[in-house]
Amino acid sequence: MKMDGFIQTLLKAAGEAGFTVAEAYLLSDESFKAMATNGEITQYASHATRGLSFRAMLNGRMGYAATEAFDEAAVDWLIRGALDSATFCEDPSEQFVYDGQEPVAALPLTGEDAAPETKLAFALEMEKQAKAYDPRVEQVGYDTVFSGRVTVRIVNTQGMDKQYTESFCGAYLQPVAREDGSTSTGFAIRFVRNFAELDAAQLAATAAKRAVDALHASPVASGCYRVVIHHLAMIDLLETFAPAFSAENAQKDLSLLKGKLGETIAAPCVTVVDDALSTRGFASRPFDAEGVPSRRTVVIENGVFRTFLHNLKTARKDGVASTGNASKAGYSAPVRVSPTNFSIEAGDTPFDALLAGMGEGLVITELEGMHAGADAVSGDFSLLAKGYTVKDGKRVRPVEQITVAGNFFEMLKAVRAVGDDLQFPSGGYGSPSLDVGTLSVAGKGEGEA
Repeated sequence: MKMDGFIQTLLKAAGEAGFTVAEAYLLSDESFKAMATNGEITQYASHATRGLSFRAMLNGRMGYAATEAFDEAAVDWLIRGALDSATFCEDPSEQFVYDGQEPVAALPLTGEDAAPETKLAFALEMEKQAKAYDPRVEQVGYDTVFSGRVTVRIVNTQGMDKQYTESFCGAYLQPVAREDGSTSTGFAIRFVRNFAELDAAQLAATAAKRAVDALHASPVASGCYRVVIHHLAMIDLLETFAPAFSAENAQKDLSLLKGKLGETIAAPCVTVVDDALSTRGFASRPFDAEGVPSRRTVVIENGVFRTFLHNLKTARKDGVASTGNASKAGYSAPVRVSPTNFSIEAGDTPFDALLAGMGEGLVITELEGMHAGADAVSGDFSLLAKGYTVKDGKRVRPVEQITVAGNFFEMLKAVRAVGDDLQFPSGGYGSPSLDVGTLSVAGKGEGEA
């Protein structure tokens, strides 16, 4: 059965089964991934999937079902599954299906891909260029090129029929450098819409330089240090603590920000936005998983907490409008709340000026252990870190085997300056580098070498 016919048959059957409203959410996904190791392609995968989730309301309760089959038997199965789900639903909260009558933005979300053989050659070239950058780069791990194309369509009995397609390409690698018993790694990643925008030599040089620069790293003494967090590490922190800005989590008492709307929760130089219409990030979309038009939402404005992120359900509960942040982790997943292009806005301070302003301290370039060492509810973190020392505003030596500890929300209040180097390297989270004042660092103890 053709997809249009399948959807119309399904929605008609829903009405005949007694559902008051019904909706079909269709997700088509094509992906490619290849990895190179020691001059050979060692992994290669290409696949396409298509799935549909069906939700429908019966006596005020929402029922759900999903399928990857698209025939008459699947229609019957979806109707029965949704009937059972609605009948035994224990969620008493009010449910919604959006009518989709508002216009949505036209966004440039697609680009030109490349032939598989071109992408394979690109992966091999990245490895070659990384090793050629410096003789100390002995091997390259995770040398990967990938691409994808996703189409989302939402059709319901309220009159909505919306669709968008996005595509992306990208590559990443992790060179390993060795010298006189010291081993270090570097990393680089980039997402683009058009494959031709990827530069194998540039990616390889960036990653290899980071690996070489980190050779002979050692801990610093434990203590409190002035710290600048490089944008790559700050992105990891922002992603880890982004759930605090979800209205869904706040309504479940899982956010420390509950009850703090209108309060100052960050330094005046800090503004945080969620912008699904941005062309810089890679979580852009014209509408969310409920069909609500996308928008730019200022979450923190000059330090003041302005809004949580909402879908229709959380917005109704709080008596506000949806921010267009309904999301689905997959076609069969429930509707939740999540950010799109979520970022700290750039300031006007160049990175070198951040270091000059700090004078002496640490730059944190990498953070590890987010799952075990960070509590998204309390904001507390204690994370393994790498970076380098700074004296008189200049880089001195690489640092590793240290632990940086603090509280994310207190850190936001302590920010002294915001860099102008905002980046979205690998998806929907972005940040510039930040001078975050003083943090506690655990390194080598007294008397250690």
